[in-house]
Amino acid sequence: MALESNSSTNTTKNRIYREQLITMEDLNEFRTLLLNDLKGIIQSKPLQQKQWLKSNEVRKLLNISPGTLQNLRINGTLTYTKIGGIMYYDHTDIEKLLNGNKVNALPTLFK
Repeated sequence: MALESNSSTNTTKNRIYREQLITMEDLNEFRTLLLNDLKGIIQSKPLQQKQWLKSNEVRKLLNISPGTLQNLRINGTLTYTKIGGIMYYDHTDIEKLLNGNKVNALPTLFK
């Protein structure tokens, strides 16, 4: 008799009620909430850029040759830090260089 009462309690534990079923509407609502949360997280954290770039990264970024980068260093156009044999360039200095040499377009060219 103890076995019968024990098996009946197991079936009540495993019984799924109608309120516990997940519907397609529930899944769609969960998906929408999850996507909104992920969008909020992505938009709140701007992409982190490396502060210090090596020479090859700067050359790829600016699409310049090693000689041109060397000229920018020699004439003081672009500041750098040398540690050992590796030269590092501050990303903000590169942005300042680009913004400082920006040439505005003439409005008459596009009419």
